[in-house]
Amino acid sequence: MGSSGWCLEKRLSIQSDSFTERRSFEGLESGCLSIIVLGASGDLAKKKTFPALFNLYRQGFLHPGEVHIFGYARTKISDDELRDRIRGYLLHDKDNSDLSEDVSEFLQLVKYVSGSYDSKEGFDLLDQKIAEHEFSKNSREGTSRRLFYLALPPSVYPSVCKMIKLYCMNKSDLGGWTRIVVEKPFGKDLESAEHLSTQIGELFDEPQIYRIDHYLGKELVQNLLVLRFANRFFLPLWNRDNIANIQIVFREDFGTEGRGGYFDEYGIIRDIIQNHLLQVLCLVAMEKPVSLKPEHIRDEKVKVLQSVLPIKDEDVVLGQYEGYTDDPTVPDNSKTPTFATVILHIHNERWEGVPFILKAGKALNSRKAEIRVQFKDVPGDIYKCQRQGRNEFVIRLQPREAMYMKLTVKQPGLEMQTVQSELDLSYGQRYQGITIPEAYERLILDTYVFMTYCVIFLCSTIPLRIRGDQQHFVRRDELKVAWEIFTPLLHRIDNGEMPIIPYKPGSRGPEAADELLAKAGYVQTHGYIWIPPTLAT
Repeated sequence: MGSSGWCLEKRLSIQSDSFTERRSFEGLESGCLSIIVLGASGDLAKKKTFPALFNLYRQGFLHPGEVHIFGYARTKISDDELRDRIRGYLLHDKDNSDLSEDVSEFLQLVKYVSGSYDSKEGFDLLDQKIAEHEFSKNSREGTSRRLFYLALPPSVYPSVCKMIKLYCMNKSDLGGWTRIVVEKPFGKDLESAEHLSTQIGELFDEPQIYRIDHYLGKELVQNLLVLRFANRFFLPLWNRDNIANIQIVFREDFGTEGRGGYFDEYGIIRDIIQNHLLQVLCLVAMEKPVSLKPEHIRDEKVKVLQSVLPIKDEDVVLGQYEGYTDDPTVPDNSKTPTFATVILHIHNERWEGVPFILKAGKALNSRKAEIRVQFKDVPGDIYKCQRQGRNEFVIRLQPREAMYMKLTVKQPGLEMQTVQSELDLSYGQRYQGITIPEAYERLILDTYVFMTYCVIFLCSTIPLRIRGDQQHFVRRDELKVAWEIFTPLLHRIDNGEMPIIPYKPGSRGPEAADELLAKAGYVQTHGYIWIPPTLAT
């Protein structure tokens, strides 16, 4: 395993001076850490949760001397059987020879407890195993930390949370804590989301609840506030006077692929737009917070959502790719959309009149997620170059993370001709040798580490940790307003009141979606294609 000291010092080196106020010994945590993955035998745990924990371990953010990981599920298997199940996912796309020792050491931290999600016996046994770990680490009573990651369907959240509250809570009087991490979807509409929030809220306080949306852990999403508020030239441009429209796009070039039964219950709006893309919209549109404290940032996100006007039917195009119902888990008469374009309007001083275009679809002609900010035409166009396209600032979230500014320049040569080009920051080229962490790694780290830094005293480097950071997690009032925006539209879709347009797999989606974009004022650039520098060389 790599040196934890290097990782901690590295983390210190990138902290801005604006974080200085947080560097105090208040809230210092010293007790051992137990991470409990509920639903440990499921796909989410195997493919995302355990690999993220492993990568945190390799980088020194989970210390073998203080942490233990417990898997909990109904499946009756042994510790070794769980380890064998997740081993392959830890080595996926990696050099096995370099990591085999790290994998073996990490897996020794993993233990398994079998039990149902609503039984006293199972959670009593889990609490006993956790307590044994805490006792072995000589943790003082009340200082230990317990993090419960619910890699489970939302339908079992209430019963699981009740069992944790009754049988697995840690005493918190001496700095210890118990926290839960819950995955989306948080309900299917406003009523179900509020019901779920109420059930969990009766058991845990809001600071104990971490509603995870992995898009908030993506590198370029986390860069949005830095871009907007740490660069002077964006400040006067980021408003309705200069911006014509903003697109936030999610495209996949494959269909549901085995998830048809699950997907059909939710559809593309509940699965992608109401959570992932709406979270990105908040960061693009919010006002500058008074500080970087999590609650100040989340307050501004809520204000944006409260300013969104009701969605009109004419601002929506829905589609379903041909062959979707061939999936045996999907009903033959399904009207679930696999594609949606939704235009939102924000009623405030900064964004009045600027359409925010949220677009997501499956089985399309490309795979990408990006933010595309299109600026207005240049007034008094003396070069007659408007036909070449508008200026655009594009933030590519995945794959091949990048940000680039499309602008008009002179074509090299003797003649005065203009052409579209770009100023490009492609992460693969600019930050060679730096591995961009997976979103789940970053967010899981936030649940138990607010900031990690070092104190160097008498030639010794001492890592210190203080309380978790909820900045990149969804607050209850934020979740409620998000559902208030989309629930009326979703109910109209569920009731069959909205047309679903078929489209061919591998296409751009329904033609009506492009027509809606044009109606909203988006001007497509013809003849220009952005080519990542790593591919152009």
